[in-house]
Amino acid sequence: MTFGDALEALKAGKKVTRAGWNGKGMYLWLKQGITITADMCHDTMLKEVATKNGGTITGLPTICMFTHDSCGYKAVLTGWLASQSDMLLDDWEVIHE
Repeated sequence: MTFGDALEALKAGKKVTRAGWNGKGMYLWLKQGITITADMCHDTMLKEVATKNGGTITGLPTICMFTHDSCGYKAVLTGWLASQSDMLLDDWEVIHE
């Protein structure tokens, strides 16, 4: 499927992957926007931002990737960005669980 199809699948709450990705088990999902409260923050910078904004701040939706770090450990990348290849190739797939 196309990148556009993959975006629509993400918006529908599905996980997607590319057949051409080097790492096995990698996939994307859409993290929905939320209201972040200062008391839920473990990140000191985010807590400060929420506190200075009256105790809450809007967390915008973002595409996240389940991947691996440079040492091969499972990791999550928040704010994944598509490459030219990601956008132009038609090897996108929905993950059916």
